[in-house]
Amino acid sequence: MKLIEVECLFDKSKLVFSFTAENRVDFRELVKDLVQKFRTRIELRQIGARQEARIIKGLGICGREVCCATLLQSLDRVSVKMAKEQNMSLNPEKISGLCGRLMCCLGYEYDGYTDMKKDMPKCGKTVNTTEGRGKVIRQNALQGEIVVLLETGKEATIKTKDIQQ
Repeated sequence: MKLIEVECLFDKSKLVFSFTAENRVDFRELVKDLVQKFRTRIELRQIGARQEARIIKGLGICGREVCCATLLQSLDRVSVKMAKEQNMSLNPEKISGLCGRLMCCLGYEYDGYTDMKKDMPKCGKTVNTTEGRGKVIRQNALQGEIVVLLETGKEATIKTKDIQQ
């Protein structure tokens, strides 16, 4: 058991202990001891790794305060699909946050990436460009560009707006 936070209600009618633990644990005896010690109602609340990171805070790999502690109101599910959509490396060390789970910002930024990519041709699609016909091999949503493998065997980086229909 790892104690993360203790909250005391303003009127001191209850203490809430937030903790993490590997497994579900029965703390009935501990609660009895705490009630005797503090002479008030006691609540033990087991929290997950993401909630722990949200309470403790810290800096993410981007150098900013972790998203779960600042930007996000609720901790929604984050999937590997979100990392793929954002062209992130699927190396667990690169896409995991302080809590050891997938970074919350993957979910936060996901809708923006899907919006940017909706007007881009998908990988594998054949397109006509100013440099010739070719197959899309990569997308760069932030730059608004695609990388095309031309029929000549050369790779070309093309702005999405320059693709001929």
